[in-house]
Amino acid sequence: MSDSSVVITDNSEVVLHFDLKLSDGSAADSTRVNNKPAKLVIGDGNLTPGFEACLLGLSAGDKKSFTLEPQDAFGFPNPDNIYHLDRNKFSGETPAEEGMIMTFSQPDGSELPGIVRSVAGASVTVDFNHPLAGQTITFDVEIISVA
Repeated sequence: MSDSSVVITDNSEVVLHFDLKLSDGSAADSTRVNNKPAKLVIGDGNLTPGFEACLLGLSAGDKKSFTLEPQDAFGFPNPDNIYHLDRNKFSGETPAEEGMIMTFSQPDGSELPGIVRSVAGASVTVDFNHPLAGQTITFDVEIISVA
């Protein structure tokens, strides 16, 4: 069992369960679905600074709920992250369909997910903003261990 007197600070290794909910109460993400807690190090970039700030000072056994405005969660949608691509860039095996999430290879070899927002004629509109950008998020956490 983890020592409940150890509090989360920068560089703490934390194991936690979390639930992300939208303002209408619908679930956006949860570690409880597969009963697999998340493990991260504060400051490693896995969480945005807004989410990390919620965890600082908590210790094993703590359960808290936080409401984060868009600027503290996933930011606001950036119009520069919406691209219009030529429909012929999509193969017959994976045709572009509105609402589908596709992964696009970047020049550096990394992959970036994008949501197909519309398909019109020869143009496909792809949104590379985080799917939760612009949303107020409820962040429920249960701290399992802190090291």
